[in-house]
Amino acid sequence: MSACEYLRNALKTGTYDRALRSLYAPDGEEAHVSAVRTRVERLLQAWEGQFGSNEDVLLCSAPGRTEIGGNHTDHQHGKVLCGSVNLDILACAAPNHLQTVRILSEGYPALELQLEELTPREEERGTSAALVRGVAARVAALGYPVTGFDACIQSNVLSGSGLSSSAAYEVLIGCLFNRFCCHDRLTPVEIAKAGQYAENVFFGKPCGLMDQMGSAVGGAIAIDFREPETPEVQTISFDFSRCGYALCIVDTGSSHQDLTSDYADITQEMGRVAAFFGKTVLRDVEETAFFTEIPALRRRCGDRAVLRAMHFFAEDRRVEAETQALRDGNFPRFLELVNESGLSSSLCLQNTWSVATPRNQAVPLALEIGRTALAGDGAIRVHGGGFAGTIQAFVPEDRLASFRNAIEALTGAGTCHTLWIREKGGCLINQDE
Repeated sequence: MSACEYLRNALKTGTYDRALRSLYAPDGEEAHVSAVRTRVERLLQAWEGQFGSNEDVLLCSAPGRTEIGGNHTDHQHGKVLCGSVNLDILACAAPNHLQTVRILSEGYPALELQLEELTPREEERGTSAALVRGVAARVAALGYPVTGFDACIQSNVLSGSGLSSSAAYEVLIGCLFNRFCCHDRLTPVEIAKAGQYAENVFFGKPCGLMDQMGSAVGGAIAIDFREPETPEVQTISFDFSRCGYALCIVDTGSSHQDLTSDYADITQEMGRVAAFFGKTVLRDVEETAFFTEIPALRRRCGDRAVLRAMHFFAEDRRVEAETQALRDGNFPRFLELVNESGLSSSLCLQNTWSVATPRNQAVPLALEIGRTALAGDGAIRVHGGGFAGTIQAFVPEDRLASFRNAIEALTGAGTCHTLWIREKGGCLINQDE
């Protein structure tokens, strides 16, 4: 029996049902498990067509992540609250004992990458090849000899949703190198750092570490980035599936293109406020000193920079309060704090629309329509980097249908997605039987 046939048989006979339910069906819906079986079958067919049979094929999953609290705090060494979600990148993979990585991603051209040279290449910047090479380089720098593998990949992480499909891809690659080259010795935090390194140095995007941590560690986690090289990670034991509220991500239909300067302005303006006090990031600035110097800061840095710094200080404290509310099982208090976060992002951080396209106010409009539909219950806020893209809402389950109808009347059918927080981050589904 080939490896693919064995995996098919194991899925049919329920060998991996427990693992699949924990990742894809915490609500117990068999339809969710059936859907992932269909995804796996597509992967196996692609695998057989591209690579033939293999004795060691593994099934690997890396989830997208949702930011729950801490909007634009990580790059200032602040605190964030995030969670892995049920949407993921799924792969069938096996070592090929070559110095070559070969990846067939559904809907994309095949990728073939030689591993002899593990330095950044200008022609690869901004491509998935850069991410693979960057993760491999980090693994090699940790002292592990890298060897190649073959993989067939399929993703249902919403593109441009703020769910971090790029981080999920990096974590997936990290998990495969960890199994095939490192004998599973890398921790989830080390895998996350490898992904960030690849994105910063090889891909060319100066991202923080939150996205990769949310995907690699799994579940709901609070992260303190006071020491970015050794962030403090705490898991939060809270069952979001039993809180009576649905987690919704809404695609507003606005584009993230040409927003690089908007994102950069936030980091630069917060940095200028920190520099006023002789610091690099706001985490190292005393909040009382900041408020004392607001008149001088307005003259030196401008009002928007001051407001964005105010957002940081309040949002950093709010993450602690949100974390404690979840630990105490006080979901109403948690919802209050999520709404406060959304208000702060709109008024102080000012990342719900771009000054370059002031007529495009899709995010504020969707937030207002959603807030009206919630009628004082639940919570709603901008999701992720902002300026365009998505919003996040916690919607009472008995109001979910009316909320979806109201919001999709604005944003279009199929734009309101109901998600849940899954227990595990990047993992191998069939490593244990």
